[in-house]
Amino acid sequence: MNPVYIYFIIFSCVGYLIVTDASVARLFVLLTELARIQYQKIKWWLLNNPQMPWVKYLMWRRALRLAKELEKEFKK
Repeated sequence: MNPVYIYFIIFSCVGYLIVTDASVARLFVLLTELARIQYQKIKWWLLNNPQMPWVKYLMWRRALRLAKELEKEFKK
């Protein structure tokens, strides 16, 4: 049996349960929200974790720019 047919059978059974039972539909909605929130959490962690090299570089660049601005201000 082709794996595509197995996936189609599973998808159709889940779709039937979602359409006929409100609690399964609510569970499906909550699971998709949970997956979206976990994705956003991992994305935020990867982009803002101070141990990541690109975040270290961005912090260093921001600090260097601020230091140059403060140096100009103090020389005035």
